[in-house]
Amino acid sequence: MIGGALVVACLACALFFLRFWRSSRDRLFAFFALAFAAMSVNWLALTLLQVDDERRYYVYVLRLVSFLIILYAIWDKNRAGRGSRS
Repeated sequence: MIGGALVVACLACALFFLRFWRSSRDRLFAFFALAFAAMSVNWLALTLLQVDDERRYYVYVLRLVSFLIILYAIWDKNRAGRGSRS
């Protein structure tokens, strides 16, 4: 039951960031929406797999990918040459 709540929470966060991306067209929000969607798939896969399944650790690659997307989004937003500098 907790796994399902985590899936829904991550999807709600993804939709939240997607709404802000649609209104602002800022790539940061699109990357965050993608990262939370990947995290939702991660929680869904972990919920559906058995605890003693030996392939279970492969699912954590999705979590790594989502955190890397978040890091890239932050780097992309702050890199030199983007936006106005004061």
